[in-house]
Amino acid sequence: MLSQNLILSRCPHCSVANPNLFIIQHFETNNHEANRLRRWGAYRCSTCGGVVTAWAPQVGGEVVEVFPSPPTIQTDLPDRPRAFLQQALNSIHAPSGAVMLAASAVDAMLKLKNYVEGSLYSRIEKAATDHLITREMAQWAHEVRLDANDQRHADQAAALPDEEDAKRAIDFASALADFLFVLPSRVERGIARTSQAE
Repeated sequence: MLSQNLILSRCPHCSVANPNLFIIQHFETNNHEANRLRRWGAYRCSTCGGVVTAWAPQVGGEVVEVFPSPPTIQTDLPDRPRAFLQQALNSIHAPSGAVMLAASAVDAMLKLKNYVEGSLYSRIEKAATDHLITREMAQWAHEVRLDANDQRHADQAAALPDEEDAKRAIDFASALADFLFVLPSRVERGIARTSQAE
């Protein structure tokens, strides 16, 4: 509801649960034909200071869209990697944990594609050699794996990850999920819809 506080389960910026998003500005916009009135609210997260905008057809009405949209995990992703990736998103404010969870999501995805033997590093290499993933994806994956490995083994020389490191790890895991599971599912649905229409 567009009111003094925007109710979201997580802040789209910092992922804190049940954020206190309070209004700092409200205004109206309309299109050039004056037939699409929108009432906007700009809300500030009291935890991270990030700004979230939302609009509704009227003040007190149901919110139609929120910007930025809270990140979501596609349902086409199998349960185990989806759970790890969701937990990584939810814990981005705890970067070491988020990086480890993103690496666990990558690990689970590779296992679902029958890359089970050996270290995560060797399975990533094998997936690239077999053209399951591109060489560039493997290079990106190694950065994620190394960060996660440093954290899991409490490497004294490794710098602690920050939120940007966690976002990079989550971005890679999300891209891998899209590449291995989400896009193939969308293609299958598209083919099925086309076949039904003929």
